[in-house]
Amino acid sequence: MSLRLSTVILPYRRRHEGGRSAWQRAEQLGFHTAYTYDHLSWRTFREGPWFGAVPTVRGLNAERRNPVRGDLVLPLPAVTGA
Repeated sequence: MSLRLSTVILPYRRRHEGGRSAWQRAEQLGFHTAYTYDHLSWRTFREGPWFGAVPTVRGLNAERRNPVRGDLVLPLPAVTGA
């Protein structure tokens, strides 16, 4: 039995400002899958950019031979703790 670890990368940095390197680092660390959120935001990042999952994932997958990235969709109770 093997364990596959995944990670979530918040889409608040432009590719040329560290966004791309975060995804590359996840791949270098051996994560099986890297996800991003689409329409959610954190208070900390409210005043800054927040990029959509589809353009983020599409742009990153264009650079890969074997894409394994996607957007993470959680039911509301999982997000709110309700």
